Order: sequence, then structure tokens, then C-alpha cells
Amino acid sequence: MSLLAQAPSYGIIRLDPALDKIVPKGAKVEKVLGGLGFAEGPVWDRAGGFLLFSDVPSNAVMKLTARGTAEPFRTPVFEGSFPKGAQVGSNGLALDPQGRLVAAEHGNRRVTRRERDGKIVVLADRYEGKRLNSPNDVVVRNNGDVYFTDPPGLFRGYPDVPGKPQQELDFNGVYRISAAGKLELLTKDLPFPNGIAFSPDEKKLYVGNSRPEKYWMVFDVKTDGGIANGRKFADVTKEPGDGSPDGMKVDRRGNVYATALTGLQIFSPDGKRLGSIATPEIASNCAWGDADGKTLYITARTGLYKIRLNIPGGIRP
Repeated sequence: MSLLAQAPSYGIIRLDPALDKIVPKGAKVEKVLGGLGFAEGPVWDRAGGFLLFSDVPSNAVMKLTARGTAEPFRTPVFEGSFPKGAQVGSNGLALDPQGRLVAAEHGNRRVTRRERDGKIVVLADRYEGKRLNSPNDVVVRNNGDVYFTDPPGLFRGYPDVPGKPQQELDFNGVYRISAAGKLELLTKDLPFPNGIAFSPDEKKLYVGNSRPEKYWMVFDVKTDGGIANGRKFADVTKEPGDGSPDGMKVDRRGNVYATALTGLQIFSPDGKRLGSIATPEIASNCAWGDADGKTLYITARTGLYKIRLNIPGGIRP
């Protein structure tokens, strides 16, 4: 996959003057890569100076090289045979405080950590003896706790064939894996939990719900790592646009960047929509990268895009 020519501007939708402090005047969306199966879960490895992202149906974690090409970083993710197009690879990716890659694995129905030597450690694959659905997105706190969402995404994207994976849990959950390795169900009240992110001080946890309604919840994070006081942060159910709430990130000033509708919706910390970054394909996730942390990389179906912003995001380690 070769670096494609710079794409034209796809449009910044400015709903509030405050967006000018985030998205510079004249900022443009650039296409970095194309020809992907379904790009997801971007994360910037500061130590290595490169971007990693998932190509879900291609069953691989990919690395964006300095040459502007993509090469396999981990493949295969799912060990075994599967129908063409099935969403069996990893989805959301994150780095823990030690810089190890944590992955939400669709086909393997688990959350894992990749050690420095390449060894894969399973952090969670069952709740009360039953297999997880298909972990979707993941975020890691500064203390090492891993939070993830677990909707039945694998089953939606898997052809109806003999041997099709079956859901064992009768709910879709949001979980925490403590740094000590204990799995805790935080909530099962969201019909289809998807993207997940922390506020900069980690006192709030944001979770997107993809279907049937399109909205984001915000929870207070308790001192023991649990969550409480869940309330709607924003709702776009009745607004036009094909994209549903998917991956999301929060910048260092607490602004929320959430994929939905026409691209990335940008909200102030108090839930006011400031505008959006429109992408030519339905966006799935985003992450900051480059040396100063001001380049926002956006995965969108078959492409990888980027845009330069004024405010950096939190990058680990």
C-alpha cells in the first residue's frame, strides 16, 4: 500500500467560534493510505515514533512506516480459518503505561497485551465462565487498569455459515480489568457500547452507544475504579448521517472527538457541540500522533486520514 496523494479538503463544519481554537483556519484533511479492508483502532507509539492501527477483516495490526507505507506489525491476530470479510482481527488498540500494546480482539473474543518480546498475554476472555461477545474498544488508565466495551460486533459481521460463532452472554457490557488482573462488569445498560475514552484527569469515562439510538454517556469514575452517575453526554439519534458513534478520544483540554454521522463530532467538556471534521468515508476511530501530538489520525473504512490541530492529545508512553 503506497502513500496516496494529498486529498482535497473535505470540509470543517464550524458550529461555534470555540472550534477555531481547536481546528486552525485552513486546516485540511489529508489521505495517508487507501485500499484497507476496514481500518480501526489507531494508536501512536511514541517510543517507536510510528502509528499502529487495526485492519479488522485483514486480520492484522498494521504499522504506518516513515516511508508512508503500511506493513504488518502483528499477523495473524485470529488463529484459524474464517469466511472472507468476517471481522475477526483486532479492533480497538491502546498502550499501557509501560508502552505495551493492548488489543480488543473480535474473532478471539478477548482482550490481550503484547509483551516487548512479542508474547501475547490474555487479560480477559470470559465473564463468569461465558465467552465475551467481541471486545470492541479499549482504553488504559495511568494506573494500568484496562477498560473495554463488549458489543456483539463479531456476530453482525460474520456470514451465516455452519460453525458461526454464537453469543454466550445475554447482554453487552462495559468492563474493567484491574491492574491486578481482576475482571469487573461496570454496566450492561447500554444496548451497543462501542467507543470509550477518559477525560484528561481520568475522573470521567465516556462511552458511545452505536445502535439503535446514537448517543454518548459519561460516568464518574470512583476511587475504586468503578463508575457511577451515568448520564447522557450528547445525542445525535435524530440527526442525518450514516455513521454511528464508534471510536473516540479526548484532547488535553478535555474536548471530546467522537466519530458519528459525517465524520468526527467535536464537543466541549460540557457537551456542547463545537463542530465536526467531515471525512470522505465513514470514520471509525482516531488518535493523535507525531512528535508534538498535534496530528490527528483518523481511520475511516478503507482509508487512513490525518489533520493538523492546535491542541495535542494525550499520548502514551
